[in-house]
Amino acid sequence: MARYIFVTGGVVSSLGKGLSSASLAYLLKSQGFKVRVRKMDPYLNVDPGTMSPFQHGEVYVTDDGAETDLDLGHYERFTNISAKQSDNITTGKIYSDIIKKERQGKYLGKTVQVIPHVTDRIKEFIKEDIINEDFVICEIGGTVGDIESLPFVEAIRQFSNEIGKSKSLFIHLTLVPFLKSSDEIKTKPTQHSVKELRSLGIQPDIVICRSQKSIPLDQRKKISLFCNVPIENVIETVDVRTIYEAPISFYNEKLDKQVLKYFKLKPKKKVNLLPWKKITKTVLNTRNSINIAIIGKYVNLKDAYKSLDEALIHGGINNNVKVNLVRIESDNLRSNEVNQKIKKVSGILIPGGFGKRGTEGKISAIKYARLNKIPFLGICFGMQMAMIEFARNVLKIKNAGSSELDRKCFPVIGLIHEWNKNGKVIRGTNKELGGTMRLGSYEAKLQHNSLIKNIYKSNFINERHRHRYEVNNNLKDQFEKKGMIFSGMSPDNKLPEIVELKKHPWFVGVQFHPEFKSRPLSPHPLFSSFIKAAKKFNGK
Repeated sequence: MARYIFVTGGVVSSLGKGLSSASLAYLLKSQGFKVRVRKMDPYLNVDPGTMSPFQHGEVYVTDDGAETDLDLGHYERFTNISAKQSDNITTGKIYSDIIKKERQGKYLGKTVQVIPHVTDRIKEFIKEDIINEDFVICEIGGTVGDIESLPFVEAIRQFSNEIGKSKSLFIHLTLVPFLKSSDEIKTKPTQHSVKELRSLGIQPDIVICRSQKSIPLDQRKKISLFCNVPIENVIETVDVRTIYEAPISFYNEKLDKQVLKYFKLKPKKKVNLLPWKKITKTVLNTRNSINIAIIGKYVNLKDAYKSLDEALIHGGINNNVKVNLVRIESDNLRSNEVNQKIKKVSGILIPGGFGKRGTEGKISAIKYARLNKIPFLGICFGMQMAMIEFARNVLKIKNAGSSELDRKCFPVIGLIHEWNKNGKVIRGTNKELGGTMRLGSYEAKLQHNSLIKNIYKSNFINERHRHRYEVNNNLKDQFEKKGMIFSGMSPDNKLPEIVELKKHPWFVGVQFHPEFKSRPLSPHPLFSSFIKAAKKFNGK
């Protein structure tokens, strides 16, 4: 039977519950255990697919087509375990399921309530799709004390009582602030946060204390005393220089050891931290650096392109070069300012996105990259903008555009009505926005003697998609005559997946999101190649 570890947070949000859960998962997996990591989000959206990146950050996409919280990206990058649709649930999804059942009369006339119906649905989620995992780590979003989180906290309390304390463990992550004015570390916020959790019926077994500075022994004893937790289970996590130090830090603090001790288990094999030490050393000590411009409309929020940022860093690790990310707001990028704003970069990347805002700035940057032979990578919407730029300035289709943005344009980019997945025809819709796109992993076949074939070193690839508009395949011959090669296609030859410029050192557009499959221990080949080209450009 699986053991369940529940991770809650207190004092403030964004303390690093996702990173802590991912690090613990890696340490347990490295010791020979089978691990699953899940996220429970308290917001009322069914999923984050329709939420603005300014509100929620990046929408992470799984192989099986779920639009999920960005923390699932942390889980995948640290454990290399592919997440599933069954690994993320929201209050919105729970209520949607319950109301649907109520409308169908499946509650047999009963009054539908938070307890037991909502909490029962949460408990079903916790244990569903679990086969032979040794550990299931469940992160509860939000902060203890928030009204939105109460049903989840109550559900995990009930769940622990039902399966027994020997099969469940509670970890509470809190902030231990350092007050510069008095030169003191304060434990009171942690005490109050644990008190709040205990008032809801949960006694944490381990308290992880996030702090700017190492917590003195006296202060740890204080936390141990007032939070009713053994001193060895008061784990500190001091701000790390890079997130790739996190597994090392938690191992040194014996987090995994205390978890195994609690469950009366012994490691099946020794933890291997050498890869993380090597990565950390590369990230922190590499002297060579290059500047990569990310030109998008959500650049002011760091989490909006979280997987993308990480994938670029992974590409840098693979090329032994530090990648400096130059974030440029496409809204404010005018065609006559492009040279000034990006003249010191060695590569230009246009990420995914939706809507008209900022598109002309992206198109101006793409034109600059094409004419000046700067390495360019366009992802999803970025690829589409590259096609529009080429159509306008090379094919001389002056009103070339996307039907998403302008219904009166010449549609180089148009709404996809149907596509094939595993032999089944799927039809899209624009009546609803949530969950109606081409989502998840799809196969593409690569053209021989192409740059992309050389990068992947494979005839076929599988990558994750998130879009409802596609490049107009009817224009393929016109583009290719002018040097824009359709080097990756769907297996049925209907959907362009990858384009590249023939007479350019490195110019690639992809309809999918390769950043979702990049890992620090195995960088994505597309990002490794992009950074390699940028490094070469920088050396000119």
